[in-house]
Amino acid sequence: MKITRISALALSLAAAPVFASDLDLSLTNDSVKGQVNFFGTQDELQLGAGYTYHEGSRHIGNVDFHAQGRTALGNLPTTAGIGLRGIAWDDDQVDGGAVGLGGFATVNIPDVPGLSVSGSLHYAPSILSFGDSDDMTSVELRGSYRVIRNAEVFAGYRYLNTELDFRGSPDINLDEGVMAGMKIFF
Repeated sequence: MKITRISALALSLAAAPVFASDLDLSLTNDSVKGQVNFFGTQDELQLGAGYTYHEGSRHIGNVDFHAQGRTALGNLPTTAGIGLRGIAWDDDQVDGGAVGLGGFATVNIPDVPGLSVSGSLHYAPSILSFGDSDDMTSVELRGSYRVIRNAEVFAGYRYLNTELDFRGSPDINLDEGVMAGMKIFF
């Protein structure tokens, strides 16, 4: 079963350049995530899909759909997006998901070419949650540096939390930690 998942992931990553604008790979101490975005920052829409494997046999998939555009925060060039992030997760005994509303912003630092900071926040209340999830919060913060024209490295923090639908159940951090990774542009 593990070989099949790894083979499917490898084939998906090999096919990504045909359809994608960028490929994002990141690691925390307990998880690995791959994200493919299909349109560039100059496009008015962004569509992406990702998969996270978390240690202990937890699988998390996401699909993103955002309207995006260029703007400025003060005099800093910024790309911002507002939209939806659908998340589905499966653990040994429980599973669930949600459709979170939110957005993202990437701020470029003109004084240091290649340096940018970005963040995203998506929240799904219980009405937009399903399965064993009662609500869901997804937050990601990162600092990036464009090493070459078509690749950057980044470090940051990822937090994905859900409250279980069972009375008296605690929140579960589906994925949380300091992350590092790289993004390749096509």
